[in-house]
Amino acid sequence: MPKFPDGVVWRRSSRCEAGACVEVARIPSLVAIRSSVLGNDLVLVLTEPEWAAFVAGIKAGELDS
Repeated sequence: MPKFPDGVVWRRSSRCEAGACVEVARIPSLVAIRSSVLGNDLVLVLTEPEWAAFVAGIKAGELDS
């Protein structure tokens, strides 16, 4: 299980429904993403530039199906 610094604050997506939510936490120079259902069992950790590219891709509709 990943170790996170004390005081890490996980924020939930504003589109959270029925308890299955995406949560994001900022860690110095990194951004961690997890499912509220899985908690720290599965966490994706991105650098700040990777996070910025991910968010830009979402806003541009690159991940729409």
